[in-house]
Amino acid sequence: MEVFTEGALYRNTIENLESAAKLISLNRNVMERLRYPRRAIVVSIPVRMDDNKVRIFPGYRVQHNQTLGPFKGGLRYHPHVNLSEVGALAVLMTFKNSLMGLPLGGAKGGVKVDPSSLSKTELEHLTRRFTTELGPFIGPDKDIPAPDVGTDSQIMAWMLDTYSMESGFSQTGVVTGKPVEIGGSRGRESATGLGVVYVADRALQVLGKNLNESSFAIQGFGKVGMHAAIEAYALGAKVEAVSDISGCLYKESGINIANLVRYVQENKVIQGFPEAEVISPEELLTLDVDVLAPCALDGVLNENNADQVRAKVIVEGANGPTNVAANQILHKKGCMVVPDILANGGGVVVSYFEWVQDIVWLFWTEEEVRSKLREIMFRAFDQVWEFSQKNNQDMRTAAMATSLLRLEKAMKLRGQAW
Repeated sequence: MEVFTEGALYRNTIENLESAAKLISLNRNVMERLRYPRRAIVVSIPVRMDDNKVRIFPGYRVQHNQTLGPFKGGLRYHPHVNLSEVGALAVLMTFKNSLMGLPLGGAKGGVKVDPSSLSKTELEHLTRRFTTELGPFIGPDKDIPAPDVGTDSQIMAWMLDTYSMESGFSQTGVVTGKPVEIGGSRGRESATGLGVVYVADRALQVLGKNLNESSFAIQGFGKVGMHAAIEAYALGAKVEAVSDISGCLYKESGINIANLVRYVQENKVIQGFPEAEVISPEELLTLDVDVLAPCALDGVLNENNADQVRAKVIVEGANGPTNVAANQILHKKGCMVVPDILANGGGVVVSYFEWVQDIVWLFWTEEEVRSKLREIMFRAFDQVWEFSQKNNQDMRTAAMATSLLRLEKAMKLRGQAW
């Protein structure tokens, strides 16, 4: 099991788990079972490239816990994917699904690859072979993958098609995040970003502020950050800064997000957008705004920059953007950090909606999806906020504790702990 603890994200995740477990006097046997995944699948994925040469890509699927229901979690394609990172994200998915009140366990997967370096044909071959290798371990009642960093609805469509061909009939519930035309849910693409904004709205409310009078800085302008910016802007918030891999933009009076989205659709990146000034990515993290939403990769807020953060609320759209040391510093400063397992739960909530719709073959309108998502996000936030206030704890510890209490009860009922 040492392979998992080699990574900082895994160690950070387990440190948060231990802190919350101590607070609620978690059953020792439950703690031991949650410390490590139930199953880790490592595969080699041979792909015949366009030049007719075969390359081998390492692939992973870590299934952490399924006490509450089938495993559920995304698949990422990224050059830095490794078993420890995937394991940590699988643990976080277990806690996220529990916190959101979903009947799902936690899993995560990925392939060590730069998807932008592959042709569409190569990407399809990679995806189909990866699906075949995972075939015995996934399924609508076993493990349901979804998109993550570097993957999208097209990749989910290829996975669905491959799995269905090999099982002999169509099984739309094997993955979520699919195109609407083949069983996907309306509202899925924007769900994680929308959930970030719903949580920010509720956090501002308990602090006596209104969303439409608040300012945002959003790190990342991809599938999460862009939709968070779109929703915040649509609801009247002032989005002062955004960033992506190409750079960082700032405008004190607020960026016109509708214009920026059109610019990115044409130019792929935010660099060169004429309606805002350029600042450094480090400056974005320290702007004097009401809400800072880190929606890129992990570890961006740490002991080296946490003291300089001036935002009143941090809403973690990414997984693990704030390390343990930074979380403690921010809490002492009076900054509310809404942790990833709560803040970015909108994606898995709507994935759950999609899975349910596929099972019963009854599909909802986008308005119904948004309304149901808002209800679940508000309810989860209120439970965590109530625990944090009652026990004088930061929101991260409170979220983990709230999640663990549900898991502990379920594991005891099933006879998994004594």
